[in-house]
Amino acid sequence: MVEENILDEIEEIPVETFEVNYSCLRCGTSVSNTELSRLPEIKCICGFRVFTKDRPPVVKTVKAI
Repeated sequence: MVEENILDEIEEIPVETFEVNYSCLRCGTSVSNTELSRLPEIKCICGFRVFTKDRPPVVKTVKAI
């Protein structure tokens, strides 16, 4: 009985997912993290297994002290 109440409370917690894009290191194909999570293994359509995270084209400048 107590376990059922705990499970009901856990299901009510909203889970925020952030859309992160990755690109294949070999062919450059862009893939989102939701598409990668659906696949049985992390692999590109070309067969390569190394991905890099796509970064926004914003350059951050930090002033030296």
